Formats: sequence, C-alpha cells, structure tokens
Amino acid sequence: MTGNIFSEILNYLQNNWSTLLLLTVEHIGMVICGLLLALIVGIPFGILAARSEKAGSVILALANVIQVFPSLALLALLMVFFGIGFTSVVIGLFLYSLLPIIRNTYVGLKEVDKSITEAGKGVGMTAFQLLVKVQIPLALSFILSGIRIAAIIAIGVATLAPFIGGEGLGKEIYSGINLRDPVKIYVSAVLAALIAILADFLLGKA
Repeated sequence: MTGNIFSEILNYLQNNWSTLLLLTVEHIGMVICGLLLALIVGIPFGILAARSEKAGSVILALANVIQVFPSLALLALLMVFFGIGFTSVVIGLFLYSLLPIIRNTYVGLKEVDKSITEAGKGVGMTAFQLLVKVQIPLALSFILSGIRIAAIIAIGVATLAPFIGGEGLGKEIYSGINLRDPVKIYVSAVLAALIAILADFLLGKA
C-alpha cells in the first residue's frame, strides 16, 4: 500500500511539476508581499511601542487581538471589504505577520543596555542617530527572529487562500479535499511544509 502511494506521488509530480512550480511561486509571492508590508508597518510600530509605554500597550494589545482572530474568519471578513483574490490574501498575511515583528522589535529595543544608549548621548548623538546606529543594530537579532516567526505563520495561513479566491499551494490542497485525492493533498502539503522549513533555516542563518 505504501509502495503504491509512493508510486502515485512520483507519477503525480512527473505529470504536474509545472503546475506545482507555478503554485509554489504564487504561494511564495503572496507570503513575500504580506511580509514586506508587515515590515514596513511593524518595525516603526515596534519602535514607537518601545519609546512610549502607553502607546506600546495599545499597539501590542491590538496586534494580539488580530493574531487570535481565526484565520479563515479574518480572510472571509477581508473578502467582504476587498473582494476575492490576491489583495485580500496579502492583507490577511500582512495582519498575521504584524504581531511577531512588532513584539520582537519592541523587545529587542528594550533589551539594549541603557549604558550604551547613555554613552551615545554622551558623545553627542541625536535620538535618530542612536536609533539607527546603536539601538537597531543591537536589536537586529530579535527583529530577525520576529521576521522568522512571521514568515512561518504566513506560509501556513497562505494555504487558506483558495477559500477566498487566492492562488498558491492551498489551491491544490483544496482541490484534493474536494476530489478525495490524498496524493494531491500530500504533495501540496509537503511542499508548503518544505517552504516553511527552508524559510526557517535561511532566516535562522541570517
């Protein structure tokens, strides 16, 4: 039985590699777009949260609320406002990627030794110079860890894209469920998992 499944998977890969490659590229494209938006918004919000405790509590609370919202429900809600397809999926991935980026930026900046900051002020650095030349470089490992977590979350959530008219590997998984075809499900799910493992490895190295 196992041999038959393995043979079917190999045949499926051989006959559908071009489709799977296209879906993989689409999947990665959606994730990258969502992550880039989350970086553009999340890092400044993380910096603001670290600078102001009052603003930080509000920002982190809102990001937490978004994170605990069921992913399929959030995507369905976005579909109502932005229609079906790529835009709604990318906005959903952006929202789900925000919390780890904001939180890790916040924690990273808070972990910077105050004596180093004071030394920077002592040599005449402005607040902006301190941030760019001292605090962010020292917090970079925390920020990259947040990006790493956000990427893995986004890759997983992106498999739900077909439920709101999106593309990616989730399309093949959804098709496999409808057709009761375990081979389609196995191959697409394994490819999505491999993308997540690769992203985790590369960002871990970074």
